[in-house]
Amino acid sequence: MKLHMQILIALGLGIKRNWHIFFGIIAGILVGIYLHGHANAIISNVLVFVGQVFIRLIQMVVIPLVVSAIVIGITSIGDNKQLGKFGTKMILYYGIITTIAVTIGASLSILIKPGLGAAHYIAENTAYEVQASVATAMEQQQGNILNLFLGFIPSNPLHSFSVGDMVPIIVFVVIFAIALAKVGDINRPIVSFFESVFAATMKITDWIMFFAAPGVFALTASAVSSFGIDIFMSISKYLGVLLIGFAIQMFVVYPLFLKFFSKVSAPMLFSAIAEAMMVAFGTASSSATLPLTIACCEKRGISHRISSFVLPLGATLNFDGTALLQTVAVIFLAQAYGVVLTPFLIVQIALLAIVASSTCAGIPGAGLITIALILNGMGLSPEQLVAGFAFLFTIERITDMFRTMLNVTSDAVVAATIADNENEINYDLLNNPAAYEEIA
Repeated sequence: MKLHMQILIALGLGIKRNWHIFFGIIAGILVGIYLHGHANAIISNVLVFVGQVFIRLIQMVVIPLVVSAIVIGITSIGDNKQLGKFGTKMILYYGIITTIAVTIGASLSILIKPGLGAAHYIAENTAYEVQASVATAMEQQQGNILNLFLGFIPSNPLHSFSVGDMVPIIVFVVIFAIALAKVGDINRPIVSFFESVFAATMKITDWIMFFAAPGVFALTASAVSSFGIDIFMSISKYLGVLLIGFAIQMFVVYPLFLKFFSKVSAPMLFSAIAEAMMVAFGTASSSATLPLTIACCEKRGISHRISSFVLPLGATLNFDGTALLQTVAVIFLAQAYGVVLTPFLIVQIALLAIVASSTCAGIPGAGLITIALILNGMGLSPEQLVAGFAFLFTIERITDMFRTMLNVTSDAVVAATIADNENEINYDLLNNPAAYEEIA
């Protein structure tokens, strides 16, 4: 089947599965256009309220989502030979790919400046407040760079949890999870608890994303009613930056990575995992795609030992597409609100995007959920950026599909690379598409 037909099929699956989100966007645009010429204060206030409720609900699940995802991901490695043999390479490869992704996102955003077109839609007093908050946070951090790193270590983890200070929370949880992995089977009650928390949090997120229809409708309608249809001219540059970045990562970075670190052919690997890529695009969920990703890799030459170890962890911890999106999104917001992007701030955004992306759940909308972590590091909160978030959520479903396909592909790229390094790959099967078994 031709590539363009595969993309059309995947897009059809995505629209079918997420029809309520698309309907919310379209309805929001139409209502916003109408309200732009027929202002109604009561309706406008209701729309703003509903949009803020949606953002608050998203913030509500950030901490339990981050904590449970990290604990499950690290403890699943275990204290065994695989931890040393495969774990180091896996972390190194995922780190390289994600670092390249945020570098691409930051470079394109600084070069193209997608946020400048949205700046005149932001109220001046709101922009000044945001600029002051960021300036204060950066001044405090640059005044003593050692205190910045010292602040990453929580003196009281419970206090960090209570105030939502995400970086110290993550540092504590990582150390705690490593300790759990080292103590052996005695950790099962605690790990089971966090598995339950993760499952429950994902269920809550499913409910929240069902509310995404009225939430996105409200944000879209509010934005369009305030700014008019011209808002999409500003968003188009943001979307263009993302798509260019995704394309570079997919068609340049992955093939070069495979060529440099392994003997795996990129076209053959992409052909082998085509079903998983399409389902990832259609569902916008790397977790939902995981069984198919494992099936594609195992039935097309990558050993079960590698697939069962690397891919589940990748679906939990590796989100280079998300890191790229978050980097572009935060720089877009900074440019829209007139925040001065110093080299120090850009590096901080990139580093926090790597951390934030690794704590995402593999579900629709997770990329914008954990963006709060990056904003927190800049001295901001999503409530201060409601107008800016309206831009992001207007096309969130479209960008979600592309970034999920990127995440799933990078998981397979790393799994294939490690399989090649460890002689755990059947090249006769991988390089012979005619021999592939059909994936149910």
